[in-house]
Amino acid sequence: MTDRPRVPAQIEAIVEALGVDDAVEFLLAFGGTEVYIAERPTAKSMIVARLGMQKAQALAKVADRLPKRMPIQKPWIAKVLHAKGLTGAEIARKLHVTDYTVRRYLADARKRNPPDPDQLNLDL
Repeated sequence: MTDRPRVPAQIEAIVEALGVDDAVEFLLAFGGTEVYIAERPTAKSMIVARLGMQKAQALAKVADRLPKRMPIQKPWIAKVLHAKGLTGAEIARKLHVTDYTVRRYLADARKRNPPDPDQLNLDL
């Protein structure tokens, strides 16, 4: 497993409240839609049904920092899933995109974060 990708500022509060894995699940379920996050979640809540009461309460604590419409963040999710060891095809099926799109997401990450040529390589 490789290092986890940097969390975009747009979803920092979500990841802070839920952790990376549950944030991915939340964004896959609710990304791109308006989501009402109650101060006191109830058992009827779709968020509670999906993530459980504790995670819904954690989201409620950071609700003031969340956008009304949840971001989709497919490139970040693809990088997280790749870091967990999923193949490009598996990621494509989860995100409902083509394998080519997944390769582009992952290639963009490598282009944006090239190794610093002045940095000493410590691989032993």
